[in-house]
Amino acid sequence: MAHPTDPSSTAGPRPPRLLDQVRAKLRLLHYAIHTEVAYVDWIRRFILFHHKRHPREMGALEVEAFLTYLAVDDDVAANTQNQALAALLFLYQKVLEIELPALDAVRAQRPKRLPVVLSTDEVRAVLDRIVGTPRLMAELMYGSGLRSLETCRLRVKDVDFARGQIVARERKGDKDRVVPLPRRLMGLLRAQVERVEALHRAEMEAGFGRVWLPTALREKYPRAESALDWQYLFPSTRMSVDPRDESSVGPEKRRHHIHENVPQKAVRKAVLAAGVAKQASCHSLRHSFATRLLEAGADIRTVQELLGSSFQVFLY
Repeated sequence: MAHPTDPSSTAGPRPPRLLDQVRAKLRLLHYAIHTEVAYVDWIRRFILFHHKRHPREMGALEVEAFLTYLAVDDDVAANTQNQALAALLFLYQKVLEIELPALDAVRAQRPKRLPVVLSTDEVRAVLDRIVGTPRLMAELMYGSGLRSLETCRLRVKDVDFARGQIVARERKGDKDRVVPLPRRLMGLLRAQVERVEALHRAEMEAGFGRVWLPTALREKYPRAESALDWQYLFPSTRMSVDPRDESSVGPEKRRHHIHENVPQKAVRKAVLAAGVAKQASCHSLRHSFATRLLEAGADIRTVQELLGSSFQVFLY
C-alpha cells in the first residue's frame, strides 16, 4: 500500500495507452473489426520503425519516411501502402487531433494487371471440386457477383426469395446494392436457411443465439440480435467472443459468420485440383460473372451497378 505522502497515491488513473485510444476511437466510429486490427498493426509498426518515439513527437517527415520505406525497401503493393497511410492519418486526425500537412512520400506502384477470368467450363470444373458450404458460397459469388466477404456477411434477411434478389451490404462507402439471386440456387439457399433456423433455435434454448450488430442497430432494434432474420446465412462452425463486446456483464459468446479464408482456400484448392492454369481466386468468380453478363449483351453501366461502383470493367 502506498504511503499517504507518496505522490503516486494521489495521482488519478493513468490515461489509456495510445493503441487502446486508437481501438476505442475506431469502435466509437463503428469501423469494421478487420480494419481495427489492420490500423492498430500499422500504427504499431510506425512507432517501432521510429524506435518507439511517441507519434506526438513526430509528424509529416516521419510519416513520409515510413511510407517511403514500405515502397522502396519493403516493396509493398500500392493498396498496402494506402492502408498504412489511412491508418496513420486516422491516428493523427482522429486520435491525436493533429492535422498533417501534404505528404511527399515515394508511392508504391500499382501493377497494371488484367483480372483473371474463367471460361464457363473452367468455372464448372472448379465448382465441381468444392463441397459443402464453401461450394454454395462459391456458386453464389459466380451467380450474383458478390465479393467473398460480402457473401460471408450475408444475413438471413438479405435473401429475398419472393423477388429473386439479394441485398449486398456494401461496407465500402456503406452503400447497399441489389444483386440477382440465381434461380438454380434457391432450393439450396432455402435449405441453408432451414439449417440456420435449427441451429439458432437450439442455441436460444441453451441461452445463446444473439448475433453481433453494430451499436446503432442494436440500440434501434433491441430484439434484433436474437431474431432469426439477423442471423448470418453462413455461420461459423463455433461460437466466439467479439473483442468489441463491451457489455457490463462481460464479453458474450456469439456465433459470427464463417471466416473469409474458408471459401478462399476452398476455391484455390479446387483450381489446383481442376488443373486450371490460371491464378484464379474467389475474385475471379466475380469477374467471370461480369464477363458472362457482358457477353450476354448487358451494358457496362448495369454491370458496374450490380458489382459495385468501384468495380472496373475490362474490355478485351
